Amino acid sequence: MGREETEMFRIVEQFETKGVPESVAAHGNGHINDTCLVVCKTDSGYKKYILQRINHDIFKKPAELMENVVRVTEFLRRKIAEEGGDPERETLRVIPVKGGAPYYQREDGTCWRMYGFIDGASCYDEVKDPQDFYETALAFGHFQKMLSDYPAQTLHETIPDFHNTVSRLAGFRKALEEDAVHRAQEVQEEIRFVLEREKDCHVICDMLAEGKIPFRVTHNDTKLNNIMIDDETGKAICVIDLDTVMPGSALYDYGDAIRFGACTGAEDEKDLSKISCDMELFSVYTKGFIEGCEGSLTETEIKMLPMGAKVITLEQGIRFLTDYLEGDHYYKIRYPEHNLDRCRTQLQMVKDLEGKWELLQKEVERYL
Repeated sequence: MGREETEMFRIVEQFETKGVPESVAAHGNGHINDTCLVVCKTDSGYKKYILQRINHDIFKKPAELMENVVRVTEFLRRKIAEEGGDPERETLRVIPVKGGAPYYQREDGTCWRMYGFIDGASCYDEVKDPQDFYETALAFGHFQKMLSDYPAQTLHETIPDFHNTVSRLAGFRKALEEDAVHRAQEVQEEIRFVLEREKDCHVICDMLAEGKIPFRVTHNDTKLNNIMIDDETGKAICVIDLDTVMPGSALYDYGDAIRFGACTGAEDEKDLSKISCDMELFSVYTKGFIEGCEGSLTETEIKMLPMGAKVITLEQGIRFLTDYLEGDHYYKIRYPEHNLDRCRTQLQMVKDLEGKWELLQKEVERYL
């Protein structure tokens, strides 16, 4: 056993697991947290867990983050049980460290947490079937509905201004001005594209500030791969990755899902001719999301859903471009231009949404 593997086993031993740890292996492909699958041998077989290192560079206050996660999951577990569901499969279960804390902090300052593993379910990076996308839409809509009576004001803001597009634009301007790694000159076209859409960055923030749309408890990272789908039934069963659950707008949750799931290409596709908004998937998700919300969306919110898709896609493009200009500190990259490729797919998606604007509006108006 190597030194690194030995250290991982020592971390696992800090948690209230059942059985004896047998293996710890890398799992998944998330951008932010290092994730491992832990397998423990018990008297009756094997028990699996998910071990994650919380990225302290991104989440500055892990105690507040885990307080959010524990409160929301315990609230959901009660709701699921009341409705006759299975809390072990329909929401995350935080495994405490020995002593009861929700996470473990090592002497080197790194913070680790553990969840129960959900067997017989999978996450998908791309839409394999329109029904899968519909199921995820139902799940995220239902997630909002389930948390509609949760006291949103008690949640910590784990990343300040996370979906504040105005703030993201300001951060981009700062990165552009500083040009820390001298990359601005090579991305003039992308810079121009963003700056031409400055007004779009203000729309949702202004509507929230003016009370035209409500603040809600939102997931704020509604990618397809943050839903677990049952391998047998094909039904969405669990919303995962709750690090950014905080007050926000339903438009952001909806928009991020369209950005990621209705796009016809991968997030880092180099051939931009492969990037567009699949109208069938747009329609499927819109139907599922509105149904999942069960009448809780306002008429204004429904009308603004296409703007949610456009703004959140533009915002993500801005974030990738900002990280590229700053030297790739936020997102994990596999090659030097990775963030730039990601940025270009987002901006291409925005362009395609703009070209289909009347179609998008007609689609959502069916539900008014």
